Amino acid sequence: MAGVLSGFAVIAVVIGVGYVLGRRGTLGAQGAEVLTRLAFTVAGPALLFTTLAEADLSVLFSGRLLVTALSTAAVCGVFVAAGTLRGWGVGRTTIGALCSGYVNSGNLGIPIAAYVLGDASLVAPVLLFQVVLVTPVALTILDLSGMGEKGTVRRRLLTPLRNPIAVGSLSGVAVSATGWHLPGPLMNPLTLIGNMSVPAALLVFGMSLHGSTAPGRGRDRPLLVLSVALKSLGQPLVAWVLATTLFGLHGAPLLDVVVTSALPAAQNLFTYASRYRVAESLARESVLLSTVVSVPVLVGVATALG
Repeated sequence: MAGVLSGFAVIAVVIGVGYVLGRRGTLGAQGAEVLTRLAFTVAGPALLFTTLAEADLSVLFSGRLLVTALSTAAVCGVFVAAGTLRGWGVGRTTIGALCSGYVNSGNLGIPIAAYVLGDASLVAPVLLFQVVLVTPVALTILDLSGMGEKGTVRRRLLTPLRNPIAVGSLSGVAVSATGWHLPGPLMNPLTLIGNMSVPAALLVFGMSLHGSTAPGRGRDRPLLVLSVALKSLGQPLVAWVLATTLFGLHGAPLLDVVVTSALPAAQNLFTYASRYRVAESLARESVLLSTVVSVPVLVGVATALG
């Protein structure tokens, strides 16, 4: 249990620092926006590139990843279906779907995997799946929805190539696939820049909490309740059912996939929402509530399956 609590403690401290910065106005009126742009256009792409450039892409074809992919598709599909029926709009539905199935595999998943599962690399398949497939697809949908009918067919087809997050992810995959190892003078600066991504996202998240209303009081309350329920309870339950019935997993492999599926929504989802100026309160509140709810869920999963 120490790994779960340790991972959450680190995140809480950095978010707390961000809250203090926001409350005191230390970074000025535009501080949060500047940090968001830094994380989205510079630090985030650098982090994804350096991570994927040295990753073992063979993990993309593991059985555990199939469980993760199917459980993610299931909960996101439920949210998209609800959003379509209720007319929530493309932007809000996309952000809500991400909050329902996009797990915090980085700054929370790594320490929990290391201390609870005994191997930090076990989150690699989830990380690769999310940054290589889920993120580019979701951000492309957001890009296209903002363009309306003004974009030409050629412009629409090239949309992923203009998104810095997608470019960083796909470039890292390309480098890893070729087996090329970037020399230190090229990789080290990118690594240094990429290291700003997670703390910047957490600080922005903390700054956004200052002056915000209590969760669940805005017009996005139905979306919030659904996304948190799907993320905190639906996804780990679906992962457990799929792992035991379709893939025959048990013991440590079963614990791995259920724990990673029970991780809360990632903080960088708020960065995406802020960048596109859509469903920001939904992303912020969903990340916050799913993080709180995930503590007893992760403890329960580790106790039952560990």
